[in-house]
Formats: sequence, structure tokens, C-alpha cells
Amino acid sequence: MSVRLRALVGYALAAVTVAPLVWLLVAVLKPADELFDVGLPSRLTLDNLLYVLTEVPIGTYMLNSLIVSAAVTVVALVLHSMAAYALARLRFPGRQVVFSMIVSTLLVSLPVILVPLFLVARQLGLLDTYAGLILPAIFHAFGIFLLRQYYLTIPRELEEAADLDGCGYFRRWWQVIVPLSRPVLASLAVLFFLANWNAFLWPLTATRDPELRMVQVGIATLTGQYGSAWNYVLAATVIAAVPTLIAFVLGQRRLVEAIKTSGLK
Repeated sequence: MSVRLRALVGYALAAVTVAPLVWLLVAVLKPADELFDVGLPSRLTLDNLLYVLTEVPIGTYMLNSLIVSAAVTVVALVLHSMAAYALARLRFPGRQVVFSMIVSTLLVSLPVILVPLFLVARQLGLLDTYAGLILPAIFHAFGIFLLRQYYLTIPRELEEAADLDGCGYFRRWWQVIVPLSRPVLASLAVLFFLANWNAFLWPLTATRDPELRMVQVGIATLTGQYGSAWNYVLAATVIAAVPTLIAFVLGQRRLVEAIKTSGLK
């Protein structure tokens, strides 16, 4: 395949990928009566965006999502990193069994454990609380698996040198492993933040208080509240997508910087 043909295929795939996003942006700027009309609008308007920003508590929804997503991301990175380091470096009976059990949880989806998780959260009094939204979302086997595999590639000589300086396991992890694992931690931070920002099923199940609704649940309520007012739903979707875009851009920049400073190729 020639270079020109591959470029054309790449442009075609990019156009197919970007087309729905362009349609979304154009639809948000259309008047309500022209929302599903094919072609460009007769005029552009910000009424849909202004209505969502002023009449819908989208700010509260986004603040709740930000609190939950940021808390889950920070706590998960710390705990997953510690667990992965223990599974990669510490020698204890049943280590492989524990790791296999953790990885096996990837085969279990949330809908399967939704009812037991709800019953446990109700018994612990976690429903309609930030803790109920944060704690069940912290553990994810993929993060532990990815970090463990990454830690296995780090030369043991670096930790042995730290051991000669009197560092225990905790100081080795904090002063040697964590700085070297900034690239993978940056990648996981982006993934965790986006996953929790877009979470829907568990926040819908765990909260009834409108003041605790996360952004995806709040957007879903617009269809029932406003009937067929899809212009407001699309406007809320665009507004909710802005923080995810910012998180992705910042995460990518941090990832590149971490790769440069850590000397990885």
C-alpha cells in the first residue's frame, strides 16, 4: 500500500470518527425546531447551552462527579500501587493465588454483583453518601495487574541499592518505585478519572438524593423531566464532556513529561 493510499485511508477513518462529534456540536447550536433537520441550521443559538447552565443544576452534578472521580483516582492509585508492589516483590505463601484471584475478578461485571453490593452498602449505611459512591469504585483488578507487570520490569538492583542505604519496603516503594512508575500511573489516572466521571449504573443505584447525583445520572433524568427536549440533553452532554477532554489533555501532557524525566524509551 502506497503512502498516499494509506494517508487517504487514515483521513477517511478520522472523518468517520469525528463526524458524530461535529454533528453533536452543530446540533447543540441549532434551534430546537431544527434539531433533527439535515444540513446546517438557519441560525446559530446558545439558548440550549444557556438553559442547561441556568435552569438545570448541571454544576452540582459536575461537582459531585469531580469529587468522586478525583477521590477514587487518588486513593486507587496509592492502594493499587502498594498492592502491585507487594505482589511483584514480596515473597509470601499464596502470592500467586492472591494475584490469580484478583485478576479473576475481571470476569465479573458490575451488573452481576449489583444486588449484593447494594445490600452491603445499605447495611453499612453508605447509601446516599459520598462514601457509598467512592468506596465501591476504588478497587479495580486491571490497575493492580498493569502496575504489577510494570514493576516486574524495574531492575532489582535499584531496590538493592536502596536497601544498602537502610530503606525498608515502604521507603523503597515510595522513593524508588513510585518515581519510576510515573508514566504508568499517569495513564491509569486518566483511565480511572474518565471511568468514574462516566459512571452511571452504580451512582444511579446508590443515590436517591438529587444533591448527590453524578453528571451522567443527572443527564439521564433530563429525558424524563423534559420529555422530548433532546436539545437540552445534547447541550448537557457537551458541557459534561469538557472536563473529560481537559483531563485527557492534562493526562497526556503529564505522561509525556514523565517519560522524559524517567529516561524511558
